[in-house]
Amino acid sequence: MVYILLAVLIVLTLLLKSPKVIGMMGEASVKQKLAKLDPKIYKVLHDVMIKQPDGKTSQIDHLVISPYGVFVIETKNYKGWIIGSEHSQYWTQVIYKRKEKLYNPIRQNYGHIKALEGYLEDSSVTFISIIVFGTRAELKLENMNTDVIRSPQLLSTIRKYQTIRLTDEKVADMHQKLATGVVHSHKERKQHVRDIKEKLAQDRKMADSGMCPRCKGQLVLRKGKNGMFKGCSNYPKCRYTSST
Repeated sequence: MVYILLAVLIVLTLLLKSPKVIGMMGEASVKQKLAKLDPKIYKVLHDVMIKQPDGKTSQIDHLVISPYGVFVIETKNYKGWIIGSEHSQYWTQVIYKRKEKLYNPIRQNYGHIKALEGYLEDSSVTFISIIVFGTRAELKLENMNTDVIRSPQLLSTIRKYQTIRLTDEKVADMHQKLATGVVHSHKERKQHVRDIKEKLAQDRKMADSGMCPRCKGQLVLRKGKNGMFKGCSNYPKCRYTSST
């Protein structure tokens, strides 16, 4: 019996260290917070995956549809220092002396918003991007225009938007379309993960060759507050950056 309990504890420990499980825990925490919003005003959807015209899919952690706009929420349950800027391709996670790269979640969420624009086919909709980190993260970001916050700030961040931009009818129509049109196929969700990995690999290959993945311009070496980095020669028209 002791060995069985020990085995269970080992399995649970490994699961709690799994990036997938950690991510699910972060999304569950945000889901609980969003449940506190007034349902008469805010229509909340979770784990929304929509199909794009080219056949690819876009997976969105949370959507909040309201008269004040559509909040597109991306959750990141990282710990340690999170260093980055609005337009850099990658951010850096620092835990003690160890550094890891993560793809800029603002860019990731921008892709989600473009997918939503195409799916809804309505240019009048106002989308509001929010990136939510858990309480284990310490944000050290610069030159930010997008709301990048920790989870305790989520509800106050949403509620600070008070300008009416959508009618109640429009909110109801979008909620119905998104709630009934999402993809639930396991096969399509697996393909979505493969598409993301392929796109990141292609971007990295182009950047390594000295070409901007966004506009095909030339990457040049520049010096910033956090050291040397590669930036697009078409700046400020193109703000692509990459670490050296």
